[in-house]
Order: sequence, then C-alpha cells, then structure tokens
Amino acid sequence: MVFKRVLGSLGVGGPVVDTVLDREPVRPGGVVRGQVRLRGGGRASDIEHLALELVARVGAGHGGEERAGGVVFYRLRLSGGFRLDTREHREIPFTLHIPWETPLTELSGQPLGVVLGIRIELASAGAKDHGDPEQLIVRPLPVQEAVLGALGQLGFGLVAADLRLGRIAGTGQRFPFHQEIELTPAPRYIHDMNELALTLLTGPDGMEVVLEADKRGGSFSGASSSGRSFPGSSSPGKRLPGGPAALGRHTVSHEGLEHRDWTAEVDSWIQALIEARTPHTPRAGAITSGITAGTAAGAAGGGMVAAGLGDALGNLEGLGDLDGLGGLKDLRDSGHEEADQG
Repeated sequence: MVFKRVLGSLGVGGPVVDTVLDREPVRPGGVVRGQVRLRGGGRASDIEHLALELVARVGAGHGGEERAGGVVFYRLRLSGGFRLDTREHREIPFTLHIPWETPLTELSGQPLGVVLGIRIELASAGAKDHGDPEQLIVRPLPVQEAVLGALGQLGFGLVAADLRLGRIAGTGQRFPFHQEIELTPAPRYIHDMNELALTLLTGPDGMEVVLEADKRGGSFSGASSSGRSFPGSSSPGKRLPGGPAALGRHTVSHEGLEHRDWTAEVDSWIQALIEARTPHTPRAGAITSGITAGTAAGAAGGGMVAAGLGDALGNLEGLGDLDGLGGLKDLRDSGHEEADQG
C-alpha cells in the first residue's frame, strides 16, 4: 500500500512524502513495516523531525456522542533533524509496533465501524504538517476470538463496537479510551438482562475480559468468586438501558487456548453476573476471577480460531461501513505514547 501526501502547509515547493506499508491487516501486539519516501521540493528544506502516529476516532464516553476529532494513541519518532535538498530522494524504513491494547476494527472480515489510522508528521521551519491518516485494519488475537466465539455459540448477537473515552477502574488499562462491544443477550438470558457490554484489554501476558450487564427489574451486587467485595468499578462508557449494571472482570492467558472449554467458561462468567445480585444495591460492583497469566508465545502462531465467528455473533447490519478518515485531521495529542527509532 502506498499513500502520498503533499505537505501543503509547509509552503509551495515543499517536500512530498510517500508512505509504503509492507502488509496489513495486523493483530494487537503485531508489527507494521514499511518505508517513508521523501522527495525534496523546489527548494531545500531543513527537516526537524519525522514521526508516525496511530490515531483513533473516539466517542465521548457518556451518551455515545462522537467527538469532532480523535486521539493519538501511539507515536513513533522516525528521525531527528536533517536537510532535504532540492529534488533529493530519501527512504526511511520503519517497524511500527502495534500496541497490545489497540482496538479491533474487523471481526470475521466484517467491519465494526471503528476507525483507526496511521498518519505521518513532518516538522520543518517551525511548522508541523500531518498527512491524512491511512486506514489501519486490526483483527482479533486468538484469545479474543476464543471469547467472542464462545459468546456467539451461546447465542449473543453483535450490536455495535464503539471506542469510548475514560478508564475502567480496577483494570490495567493504559489508553485514555477503551473499546466496548455491545451484545444482545442469548435466548436463555433474555429475561435476565437487556444488553451485555464487553471490553477486551490485551497485553503481552494475557487479556482482561470486562463484562457489564444491565439487569431487568433488579440490581446486582459485587462479590468475587472468593467472596471478597470490590468497590464500584464501572465503565465510564454509556450506561446500559434498564437499570443498574453488574461488572465482571476475568484474566485469561494467551496460552493453552485449545485445551479449554471456552463456551462453558464464558457461560460461567455470565452466570456469575446474574447470580451475584442483592436487592436495593444502588451501584455496580466487580466480580473477579483470576487465572494465572502466561506468556504471549502462543498468541501469534497457534491458538483456537473460532470458526464462523461472524455468523455466530449475529447480524452485522446497522454497523455501517467504515467512514472516511477525513475527520481525523484535528486530532488531540493528549495521552499518546512516543517511541524513538534511529
């Protein structure tokens, strides 16, 4: 893939940038390799720095309103200062490590309506120019597919997958936003909840699974499988309809996916949400089940890939196609990470 951006704000006759990506899509924790190709314009330019940024269009956290801009969630500095002569050609290779917590944009080949992009930043003569973002496609890790596939086998249906500002208390979340996947309840749970919200926070050692379910006509209390109570650690995202919600948090490893009965295990998480309720409890709690985290060694090479995941999760109509990335031009830089590459 090649995308060319003429950095107009640096003036007429400024440099031209082509970015070549070796491959996509990618999974969380993976890499994108490529080259930035610079061509000098009608005059020499002193380049102060060159960087790549990962950007996301993020919802407002409460009520689902979409912000006009977006969030830079990772930044790779490619080069320090150098001089680009008139009509000079220069190639700068890069390896961009995709953060583990990067949200998903596709599920079983179906777009989720989540917009991520890679954009170039070039600074010269005290001015910065950002190229238009190029779409980044992110597909699930095997451990994510295992959980999502189990929910599909249980009969939960996909409604939407949004990015929301805010942190989920009690988790290892690093980004200033999180992905919330909304599901309709399985038939056997239709009388127990209106909707189930799922957040998958991945890292090199495993994944935190956060489940939030509203309750029809009642309230939930928070207690762990060991009997301990937790403070109300609720998602700062949209409050699910129908009353107070319960929050469950579970930690799973990247390893040994094929040796576990995921449908039974995920179903036990849902049962725990329903059973841990106390009348007149005014706020959500947290249910924690700790499973020792392993290493990421099996994440890329093996693991169980749930077959027919898109069909199992139900109708994807209503999510819409991926929108254009033009709305990402005025992106907010707060909360991003920066890495240096020589």
